[in-house]
Amino acid sequence: MDYATFNGLYTLFLIIIFVALILWAYNKKHKKSFEDIGNSIFDEHQDSTTCAREKSEQTGAKK
Repeated sequence: MDYATFNGLYTLFLIIIFVALILWAYNKKHKKSFEDIGNSIFDEHQDSTTCAREKSEQTGAKK
């Protein structure tokens, strides 16, 4: 097997992996879990100022 054939097969392998990844990502049965993961950042109800205040109280640091 020469260098050009190897490069061609390697490129074909990468294209197949890429297409499989795209099909997996856009599969309808994964949509709900991806939306849940994407919206998980909004599930945190703690305010950043409250968090900073709690950390300084725990460490004994004064402002």
